[in-house]
Amino acid sequence: MHRRLTAALVLPLLISCAVLAQERQRNRTYPPKLKGAKVETYKTIGDVKLDVNIFFPEDHKPTDRRPAIVFFFGGGWRSGSPAQFEQQCRHLAERGMVAMTADYRVSSRHGTTADACVSDGKSAVRWIRQNAERLGVDPQRVVAGGGSAGGHVAACTGTIAGFEESDEDISISSKPNAMALFNPAVVLAPIEGQYPIEAERQQELRKRMGVDPRELSPYHHVSQDVPPTIIFHGVADTTVPYKTVQLFESAIKKAGARCELEGYEGRAHGFFNYGREGGSYEATVKALDKFLAALGYLEQERDE
Repeated sequence: MHRRLTAALVLPLLISCAVLAQERQRNRTYPPKLKGAKVETYKTIGDVKLDVNIFFPEDHKPTDRRPAIVFFFGGGWRSGSPAQFEQQCRHLAERGMVAMTADYRVSSRHGTTADACVSDGKSAVRWIRQNAERLGVDPQRVVAGGGSAGGHVAACTGTIAGFEESDEDISISSKPNAMALFNPAVVLAPIEGQYPIEAERQQELRKRMGVDPRELSPYHHVSQDVPPTIIFHGVADTTVPYKTVQLFESAIKKAGARCELEGYEGRAHGFFNYGREGGSYEATVKALDKFLAALGYLEQERDE
């Protein structure tokens, strides 16, 4: 009995130590240095400076007025790195967009909750518009993208009002013109008759969000003004169930807005990441290209 009890106590400690070790390893490569990217600070809050890594098309000029996209990394609002979307940025810059991958506050580095993540996402979109002329960006063609928790941040910029920084010029919109979401968390509160959430899970989400989860649940704030949206999601995702994005897609379409859901059979969470064995990076990038071309943000690629 004593041995079993000891094992029961030791195992969680070992797991906790392993998680901390992994977090320390990730932090050694943070912030990332992305070759060829221009780094600018889009927001300073307290003693924290938040940077955005910008990839410009070849021979880009401030007078070009190109479409722009900003990506937010995943990591459960706890961790993660802007390096996650480096390759998507490189690809889209080659295709003619000004492509960015942004840092934002997370709990492991800044002791924050998800409401701060959303405020940072809104600040990043606003910063792009505020600096559009200098950056050579069309302020009416700004896309917010991201994966998992970063997909949630991006989705919030296009669906949820409020959570703006009080010292920013809110006459400049923080709402993107389109959204590209990779296995995003979009249902953070129960949907009566369609998607229950256990009380314990609701309490956990309340701690992570820093507010009532419904306030930061994109599904619950869908309106006819949601920007054109594409969602990439693995049907076998157990971290963010596929049903949640199906409900989100249906709600957007019911409201009269545009949403495309690209489901990938047999794919789990994070399947879109570059270099992921058995993943779908190339397929998702191709589908994103097609979506952005349909919006007039990219030229149509010629069939090979």
